Amino acid sequence: MKNRTVQCLKYGSQLKGLDNPPFPGPDGEKIYDQISEKAWQEWLKLQTMLINEKQLSLVDPSIRRYLQTQMWQFFNNQEVDSVEGFEPES
Repeated sequence: MKNRTVQCLKYGSQLKGLDNPPFPGPDGEKIYDQISEKAWQEWLKLQTMLINEKQLSLVDPSIRRYLQTQMWQFFNNQEVDSVEGFEPES
């Protein structure tokens, strides 16, 4: 299923979708169905910065829940925690 498009939740338009769900479970399926490859790549960059800047441990279930909350806020164009000195691409 190459070059499939999705109605991207973040950008509100038809964009190239992911080739596979990014992880198992309902959230992975929802991302596969509603999030463009572009938005997913942007989230991965932001997530990496949040993890590094805030020195988060992914072993902690509360940290994983925090990142999940931040991810959906990002995809829904809501405010997410900032990373010091990070300027989002416009």
